[in-house]
Amino acid sequence: MLNESQDKVRRLILGEMGHAGIELRALGRTDYPAKAPMTEILMLARRCSGGVIFGFSQFETDKGTWKRGTPDEKRQKGAIAFPTPWNHLEAAVLYALRMPLLVFREVQVTGGIFDKGVTDLFIHEMPLPTLTKPKRTALREVIRKFSAEVQTRYYLDD
Repeated sequence: MLNESQDKVRRLILGEMGHAGIELRALGRTDYPAKAPMTEILMLARRCSGGVIFGFSQFETDKGTWKRGTPDEKRQKGAIAFPTPWNHLEAAVLYALRMPLLVFREVQVTGGIFDKGVTDLFIHEMPLPTLTKPKRTALREVIRKFSAEVQTRYYLDD
């Protein structure tokens, strides 16, 4: 479930991907599971030539304790947001299959695939629902580059 602003951003990115000629598939949207979700994710990933991870905030808090009961215990100061855990699982499957991977995250989202230095991937900040012309051009360039990687993978697998 996404809020209105998040859904606008999702539709914006998917629209730009469609313009770039990328055929979109998503578990629960275009493909419906007949088996356990992890099995379906792997099956779908094996039939794709790339993947996109949308790191939208699904849980936010400004209170909590990190590593409770350890010498590294630390209180959370300020807001922090977490995406769905499925983002990490899907990204790991795609990464293990050496698929081209495009990762977006909302500014406050951290952890796992969204941490800098975890992979050799560049993690892109989620665009705003309305973009200036230069920002839209930049987004299109990111998607164009990703599309080229996906097409290369598609034709190599053929």
